Amino acid sequence: MAQIAARPDTAIDPIALRRAFGTFVTGVTVITTLDEDGTPRGMTANSFTSVSLDPPLLLVCVGKSASSFPAFTAAPAFAVNLLHEGQVDVSATFASKSPDKFQSVNHDRVHTGSPILTDSLTWFDCTVHTRVDAGDHVILVGQVQAFGTSPSAPLGFCRGRYASVKDPLPAGWLASHGMIIGYLIEAEDNLLLRSDGKGGWVLPTARRRKADSRLMIDDGDALCLVSEDTFLYSVFDVADSDPGYLIYRARLAADAAGSRLPAGLQFFPIDALPYDLIPTHELRSMLRRYVRERQEKRFGIYMDTGDGGRVAMIDGQARAWMPVAQD
Repeated sequence: MAQIAARPDTAIDPIALRRAFGTFVTGVTVITTLDEDGTPRGMTANSFTSVSLDPPLLLVCVGKSASSFPAFTAAPAFAVNLLHEGQVDVSATFASKSPDKFQSVNHDRVHTGSPILTDSLTWFDCTVHTRVDAGDHVILVGQVQAFGTSPSAPLGFCRGRYASVKDPLPAGWLASHGMIIGYLIEAEDNLLLRSDGKGGWVLPTARRRKADSRLMIDDGDALCLVSEDTFLYSVFDVADSDPGYLIYRARLAADAAGSRLPAGLQFFPIDALPYDLIPTHELRSMLRRYVRERQEKRFGIYMDTGDGGRVAMIDGQARAWMPVAQD
């Protein structure tokens, strides 16, 4: 039988109550918003709960003593970023009073403008639905406007310390919601492929739709790219029951070309790709088109349609937008 820390006729000990609350295993989130002058604000919180699917609602609790409390009580939107097991340092950063919390994390804006931690386990971009005053906290109910997720293991928290969650993915769970984001990454005359663990080869995939100079791939490793050479190359479906694909073309940075590749990744010569080991017809067809267009130095953006698709060709070298706009 659990120990009784307080009886009805005695006062509740807040320290003992905090410890009792802490026996409930939770995930760890970073909640983010923008203050009145557009500065990103964020804090670590584990009081997160899903509320409703229709409408899509969730809630977090924001302590009134938090330095970011005024921003969360005034902003019309916020984001909840669930952390994965490799983000203990991110949790510690956002639990601190550091003025530069966002300097060490990749973040972006998706729907509301609230900062999204793009390398997190899962993120929810929300508009404020309701604020409820509740003791020394405010309950912030958000209506989900956009979200994204990944197959990483979550960062757990229990009894005042981080906890591991084993085997979090049930069979058949999809690694991404909506679209799979693949990358055609070149180094000289070679193309990077990833082992699918079944004897085949596929493209490296990532959680972000657009990479900057540092791409976090789904295996948790980072690749350094030439950011200005990255562009959308193809959009297509594989089957009605599977997510679609967004394929970007990119180039490995010169100073990273000689670095040791993460496990499961391998460069293949462009003119000797292992087509017989690529598991889907759609990926094989896309790669053959890519090799042909690379030889011709004319790339197209392919959009899948019911009658065979459309290709918009891009002629010439990429140029910075400002000089073009001034011509």
